[in-house]
Amino acid sequence: MDATQWLLFILIVQIIHFAGTWKLYVKAGRKAWEAAIPVYNAIVLMQIINRPKWWTVLLFIPIINLLMFPIVWIETIRSFGRNSTADTWLVILTLGFYIYYVNYALDVKYIENRNLHPQTATGEWVSSIAFAIIAATLVHTYFIQPYVIPTPSLERTLRVGDLLFVSKFHYGARTPMTTVAAPMVHDTLPLLHVKSYLDKPQLPYFRIPGFTKVDRNDIVVFSWPADTVRQFFKKEKGVRKPIDKKSNYVKRCVGIPGDSLAVIDGYVYINGKQLQLSDRAKPQYDYALYSSKGVSSKLLEKVDATGYDRKYIINSLNQQQLNAIQKYVRGYRQRNDGKLEVYTKYTGIPQSVARKNAISMVEETALKRIVPLTDEMVEVLKKESSLDSIVRIVEAKGVAGGNIFPQSPDYPWNYDQMGPIYIPEKGATVSLNLKTLPLYKKIIRDYEGNTLSVSGNQIIINGQATDKYTFKQDYYWMMGDNRDHSEDSRAWGYVPENHIVGTPIFIWLSVDNFNDGILNWKPRWDRIFTTVNGEGEPVSYFKYFLIALVAYFVGSWLWNKKKAKA
Repeated sequence: MDATQWLLFILIVQIIHFAGTWKLYVKAGRKAWEAAIPVYNAIVLMQIINRPKWWTVLLFIPIINLLMFPIVWIETIRSFGRNSTADTWLVILTLGFYIYYVNYALDVKYIENRNLHPQTATGEWVSSIAFAIIAATLVHTYFIQPYVIPTPSLERTLRVGDLLFVSKFHYGARTPMTTVAAPMVHDTLPLLHVKSYLDKPQLPYFRIPGFTKVDRNDIVVFSWPADTVRQFFKKEKGVRKPIDKKSNYVKRCVGIPGDSLAVIDGYVYINGKQLQLSDRAKPQYDYALYSSKGVSSKLLEKVDATGYDRKYIINSLNQQQLNAIQKYVRGYRQRNDGKLEVYTKYTGIPQSVARKNAISMVEETALKRIVPLTDEMVEVLKKESSLDSIVRIVEAKGVAGGNIFPQSPDYPWNYDQMGPIYIPEKGATVSLNLKTLPLYKKIIRDYEGNTLSVSGNQIIINGQATDKYTFKQDYYWMMGDNRDHSEDSRAWGYVPENHIVGTPIFIWLSVDNFNDGILNWKPRWDRIFTTVNGEGEPVSYFKYFLIALVAYFVGSWLWNKKKAKA
């Protein structure tokens, strides 16, 4: 919706409000015209229903207002004596239009000093729950949002199973653009697996001022620009999502507006100089480990490596044994000698499971294994005499990779070799030709809402031939620290400023085996209650939290005991 459409929409809402309430305003001792003045009518209505004037602010906060409207409808009819359960349901189910019936068809009287406290225990419970939801939605939407790391793209800086608090106020909260949506959920309703929002109407993008801007090395949560997925891991036709209902991703910002970025041998270069990561960053790259004796999984466990595969040789399996190991297995292969090759992720098949189910298995230690490793892991493994060599795997320059931005044969890039590429800055102008168009096509058409076509050698934007383009907003380049196992800007390109959500600030829980079910979770005590940003090794404040919690309860008990004696 453009500005004219929004003004028209607001005018219609005001007319509906005036037509349905003006007689009630008069009965409450106010003037009829007071029901027609935008904002002022809301302040007057709060006085009529004997509620604080600051409620008016909540009526204009997207998403929060959807929760407040039913409450105000109910409070309005109750101010005129309509207190029954039937009245309450009628005003809710008619989306407030029951007030028209009260306004025109009933001879109601205004109750100036009505009792504002719920008359029943159920009413008290409903009232408490309603305002708890409003408060939680306000915090969730505009201040702090919980987030979980579901994939290893930032290993080992942020790990699968890290449960985070994401700050929205650092960069400034992005006000919701989707006006009609279920609170406290993202794009899908739990259990029902249907979308949680209506596509229209949409508010224009607006961000509340923050106290910092996205910078290089920041870990950033953002709406995935390329998201057309209604439900992950389900094959179906793509959908077009509003910006604020796209799936949230978390990566490291490595390029900011105005930068010239290149990836050389997997390392990021900004304006010709290699980007120096913060000391808390633990980037991983794929290495090939060689050993004439076989590369042992125990050796990899010693450095706490993850992300590699394991292979077991099993003589035979009956159905019961197969069911017992099924959740650990990624695939099988029947060998010519009748034995089974069983493939698992790095956690393998627990020995306890094998013993319990009488499974005879031997893990095969390959002479070469591909493993994602940090620099620290590599240094430790270099000291192992059982390894012959450790070689970092780097794709060659000029060899086009699969699914690499900008998906053009003119740019034979891959994850290890790409660029240089300009990171667009708001107000900057670039030259356009058929060679550079693939770099900016998505920005021009999808992110900034222009029509775009090509006729021969001419580029046509909004019906006009042009050889340049001026950007309307800033853009960023995001990459995962697990460099060879991260779908990021190298695949789908720039992240628009209006897609930025916030930055992780605190890990409140961290567990191993996160995707294997809650019964298999194993706490990582050294990561619980740690900060995400800062310098040096993260320090867990969990024990200090427990001490403070015990002190609080002991103090409360002693205080209550002292008061009882007095």
